[in-house]
Amino acid sequence: MPDLDRLYYLLDRYIDETASAGELDELKLLLNDQSHESIARDRLVNLLRQTEPLPEHSESRWQAILQGIKAESIDGPLSIVTADTAAERLVAAGRKPLSRRWWSVAAALLLGGVALWLLRRPDAKEKPQPGMARLQHDRVPGGNVALLTLSDGSTITLDSAHDGVLAQQGNSRVTKLKNGQLAYKALDEKPAAAVFNTLTTPRGGQYRLVLPDGSEVWLNAASSITYPTFFSGKDRTVKITGEAYFEIAQNAAMPFKVIVNAPIGEQEVEVLGTHFNVKAYNDESTITTTLLEGSVRLSARGVATMLRPGQQGMQQGDGNIRMNLHADTEAAIAWKNGLFHFEHTDIQEVMRQLSRWYNVDVVFEGRIPDEKFDGEITRNNNLTEVLKILQLSNVHFRIDNNKVTVTP
Repeated sequence: MPDLDRLYYLLDRYIDETASAGELDELKLLLNDQSHESIARDRLVNLLRQTEPLPEHSESRWQAILQGIKAESIDGPLSIVTADTAAERLVAAGRKPLSRRWWSVAAALLLGGVALWLLRRPDAKEKPQPGMARLQHDRVPGGNVALLTLSDGSTITLDSAHDGVLAQQGNSRVTKLKNGQLAYKALDEKPAAAVFNTLTTPRGGQYRLVLPDGSEVWLNAASSITYPTFFSGKDRTVKITGEAYFEIAQNAAMPFKVIVNAPIGEQEVEVLGTHFNVKAYNDESTITTTLLEGSVRLSARGVATMLRPGQQGMQQGDGNIRMNLHADTEAAIAWKNGLFHFEHTDIQEVMRQLSRWYNVDVVFEGRIPDEKFDGEITRNNNLTEVLKILQLSNVHFRIDNNKVTVTP
């Protein structure tokens, strides 16, 4: 076959991450020929067998890899990971380190876990997969949607409000900025009394807030924060539900405190100047606080625990706080960076995240699938695009208006 040597050359360039944009386009063109698909698969499998014995791999798993190559761009690479990490297995065995793309292929072929694509191109075209016809409806991703409740109980729908000054609360001017951000600027005079506002995001919403002291808060979907429009006294205290990421302005004379309210109990997070994430949804069994910079003290039921950067505190229903000394901080704030991040995540947790972001109800029909998911998917995709990725496993979905039914 005259194109065989060229195909091998382009595959090697692709795996080594040295292919130019033109070579990648040429590889995609060759792979459109089904006979070339078979040769490419055999080539990749044979190369991998020189590194690690391979189990039998399914046609659907190979099709997932092939679709990824065809949809890939030089500027926006795709990657695959699985429920177990091929990289760890090969490194433990003393194997030669492989390129990022090679890990992607190795992980998908070596292991039986569910492969997820890191999609950087929402418009990437995919071949139809079995069962895709069941995804007849679609839901767009969430966005900057929130409701501001003022001190007198009146509300402002921020996604439809005009940019500029919205109100004056106490001695602070409330302004909606052009980038979908709410900011408070304190005026010179002191307020006569404490004035509180509440920012609430629905399912399918998120919002960014700059507090009067300059601290920044990112609210995830289905969350809220209540705060004074001017900080005075010995500390700066706010209350949250749901999930929020904080970057706190330093003020050693006035510690910052976050009161976290969840069905399992209450937690207090005390900081001076730091970056951290708090997750405390009503449908979660823990309050999870992840520290990126600085230091915080977690208090629950009279017991205090200190966190250092890279650590995570998980409060259980009994009030005890379990420590993770080597937390994946990037995973904790993936939502803030526009990603769903799954790390050996079961389908129930996956669907809770999708439910909040796409504002849908989730129903499980029959046995709850026991697949575990690892990987990342951009939150900019429509719901059907995300479900098509998940359906590459043995999990299937139906969408009826705002309800998603999950079946094994």
